[in-house]
Amino acid sequence: MPRVPASNIAVSSILALEKKLDVTANNIANINTDEFKKSRAIFQTRDLPGVYVTITKVNTPGTIQPNGLESSNVFLAEEFVNLITTQYSNTANVKVIETEAEMQGHIVDVFA
Repeated sequence: MPRVPASNIAVSSILALEKKLDVTANNIANINTDEFKKSRAIFQTRDLPGVYVTITKVNTPGTIQPNGLESSNVFLAEEFVNLITTQYSNTANVKVIETEAEMQGHIVDVFA
């Protein structure tokens, strides 16, 4: 298999993290929507290097309210943890891209 630059993998991860951020934002926006079911972004890899995301609904029940409706199954603390891990993952991927660019610069300097 041909060598794939680490920056390509990091970029695919950043794009997947963007989808995860969209899912988290949608969950938070609907936290008070009766009968709303949260979604999750599931990351996967395939034969080609890179990160792919699948979005799935989480069908755990919410609590039954006095009006008889089921509340959403979104928990704000869990969504905040998702935001924090997304932030750190993005930071790590940007560092990979910066490091690869720096290494390529050093290689050019050696052969120039």
